[in-house]
Amino acid sequence: MTLRTDFQKITARLEGNVATIELCDPPHNFLTLDLIGEVGDALEALDEEPACRAVVLAAQGTSFSAGANFGAGGVQESKRYPGHLYDQAVRVFRTKKPIVAAVHGPAIGGGLGLALAADFRVTCAEARFSANFARLGFHPGFGLTETLPALIGRQNGMLLLLTGRRVKGDEAVAMGLADRLVPQAEVRKAAYELAGEIAGSAPLALLSIRAALRVGLAERVRAATDREKAEQDRLFRTEDSREGIRAYGERRTPEFKGR
Repeated sequence: MTLRTDFQKITARLEGNVATIELCDPPHNFLTLDLIGEVGDALEALDEEPACRAVVLAAQGTSFSAGANFGAGGVQESKRYPGHLYDQAVRVFRTKKPIVAAVHGPAIGGGLGLALAADFRVTCAEARFSANFARLGFHPGFGLTETLPALIGRQNGMLLLLTGRRVKGDEAVAMGLADRLVPQAEVRKAAYELAGEIAGSAPLALLSIRAALRVGLAERVRAATDREKAEQDRLFRTEDSREGIRAYGERRTPEFKGR
């Protein structure tokens, strides 16, 4: 099987039993329908490739993904992928092969959501993890109301979602948000080492165990994103949301009015 080479926002390759999907829209790999749609396409193709036993999800640039580009008016429509970005996100959660995310820089907003779609996260002290939606005046998305509390517990999940605080790599590992902390220059190498260890297991057993551990996850994410999108649509129309996005672009503290 030959993987597609006509992707615009990512690259995908398979070497031995470990595949690489790399986000290639530096410096910040902002989330777009095209980017997430291509990630879904690549993962679905790798599901059909028997030689692939694990996937490393990595990124070019300074950020793993900084979420939506509000300076460009938010997530843009696509001529290639229908529906909402979260429709494509659910596709990512439905795929079958184990994924190790190499988080070498900020994973913010929906970028954090993408990192949590992986099974493991290798990171560094320089990385930052943040579900910053409340600081922008609207509701979290990308399934984070489901995946974040499930990963780090209800209290820690609520703390990050309500404060929008940025968590450094070492704190992320301490709270279970990431799995391994290494020097920044070694993040991708360590992700490949973990993916290679996974790929050393029996392929049918890998699929079976992962499916058992993630049973119902895509359906829960679909239900979560349906709620999240409705709340985002409502809150996007508020003065607080406009102020939060404006303050974010101006790099100042927002002045919320509750309206």
